[in-house]
Amino acid sequence: MNTRLINWIWHVRGSVPLAPAQSSADAFDRLDPLFREFGTSHERVSDTLIFRKKNQPAQDKMSIFDSGVLKIEKGSTGPVLRYHLTSRALLFCFLMPLMFLGVAQFTIALAKFEKPATEAAKKHTPKPVVVPLNPIDKALGAPEPEKPKKDKDKKKDEDKKPSPTPAYVFAAIFATLYGVGRVLEARLVRSLFKKRLLAA
Repeated sequence: MNTRLINWIWHVRGSVPLAPAQSSADAFDRLDPLFREFGTSHERVSDTLIFRKKNQPAQDKMSIFDSGVLKIEKGSTGPVLRYHLTSRALLFCFLMPLMFLGVAQFTIALAKFEKPATEAAKKHTPKPVVVPLNPIDKALGAPEPEKPKKDKDKKKDEDKKPSPTPAYVFAAIFATLYGVGRVLEARLVRSLFKKRLLAA
């Protein structure tokens, strides 16, 4: 299976044009503070910078990314910074809706499986009989025996059965987080690189 068909899920690629006559050394020097954060290690080899992050703090402007490669290449109009970043957080947010949808389907299947057994049990269950309280027990202040549950009470108990609704809600939340995060983080990191590279 060609992983390029699915790795867009947690991989972010893009490019930023460099200023005219800007060297690779100058470009990486401008970006260097981004890779001096706690938990970040990086190395520069010629026109390439490779970084990795571990236990990165939330204050890190690139905390969502775990590793990446930045390269300075010659473009049609001049030098260009091309980057390829990976994020386990994006992968997590993508997989969670699938997991919750699976939970919802399992809940539905379980309810269908239990329904015939519940209906059969109801048919064979004798109606409860209220036994009157013994006069002596009544005189001693013993509590009255519990009355059989009414249809409304039984319906409430049935409503307490597992529902797939919470799973659908969580699936929607994580799907939204992924959709917004995938687009927003790609724009933010490009804007961050561009601001650093073109700063006066």
